[in-house]
Amino acid sequence: EYFFDRHSEAFGFILLYVRGHGKLRFAPRMCELSFYNEMIYWGLEGAHLEYCCQRRLDDRMSDTYTFYSADEPGALGRDEARPGGAEAAPSRRWLERMRRTFEEPTSSLAAQILASVSVVFVIVSMVVLCASTLPDWRAAAADNRSLDDRSRYSAVPGREPSGIIEAICIGWFTAECIVRFIVSKNKCEFVKRPLNIIDLLAITPYYISVLMTVFTGENSQLQRAGVTLRVLRMMRIFWVIKLARHFIGLQTLGLTLKRCYREMVMLLVFICVAMAIFSALSQLLEHGLDLETSNKDFASIPAACWWVIISMTTVGYGDMYPITMPGRILGGVCVVSGIVLLALPITFIYHSFVQCY
Repeated sequence: EYFFDRHSEAFGFILLYVRGHGKLRFAPRMCELSFYNEMIYWGLEGAHLEYCCQRRLDDRMSDTYTFYSADEPGALGRDEARPGGAEAAPSRRWLERMRRTFEEPTSSLAAQILASVSVVFVIVSMVVLCASTLPDWRAAAADNRSLDDRSRYSAVPGREPSGIIEAICIGWFTAECIVRFIVSKNKCEFVKRPLNIIDLLAITPYYISVLMTVFTGENSQLQRAGVTLRVLRMMRIFWVIKLARHFIGLQTLGLTLKRCYREMVMLLVFICVAMAIFSALSQLLEHGLDLETSNKDFASIPAACWWVIISMTTVGYGDMYPITMPGRILGGVCVVSGIVLLALPITFIYHSFVQCY
């Protein structure tokens, strides 16, 4: 009598498939990765699965890679087993603790405190960035600069209250990025991560503006590069995405969009096809048939595209609308078509979000 210490329910599905009865699908109430491990043990591959189950397996592997893209927790033990690894184990353990503190907000109390401080800095930075665009705020800043007009360094960010807050936030994010880069195990992967690229693009313009102001003065090269620097400094608004590191809901949203890219492309195709058809018909009915009494808002197909997209999404700004009876009938058909076309892919996206959550 032989005994295999494996999952009995998964073995039943695999045995039926090997005997030629039915198709290989995942066992109910069983993790896809666990079932895949059973398949590997019994000599099967992912290609033996049905196409729908292959997609589920690919999505689960992609999700697992997203969450655990760093080295596995057992990597430290493997390093200790290598020649000379025991001597370097304490330093590796220290780096691993530092990495987990910065990368995994729920790993320890220190990580939770650090994550809370980082969230506070993100929120403060966003508030200052939004407030700096208010007319009264900009007028007060201009008055403060005019008082210090004699000083060469009056334009250096940091002399005003908002500049001081900005400098503190930039300093925190810079130190955080440097530490996370030092303790990361794979420097190339760290640089390639989208959130780290956003950090670099958002931090760099601040230091460029400071250096240009110090070495060339406010009224020279800085003014010529002012538009570019302002555009790059607005990249700080994407720091709000950093909150995804600390909130499972934002992580779920990101995974949902990643898994539903096919449905998103399908939704975009639906909208583009409908927009091309309805914009051409509306331009013809409202402007092309009678040029003397035509609707000037629909003078061209690109102009009609705006009306189509607003109608299909049932927003209805009212800035342009059809005035002829055929055009109004077409508008009703456009609205109903938009509701139907948008509802079809949304169902798949919703179910994917529920599964991820």
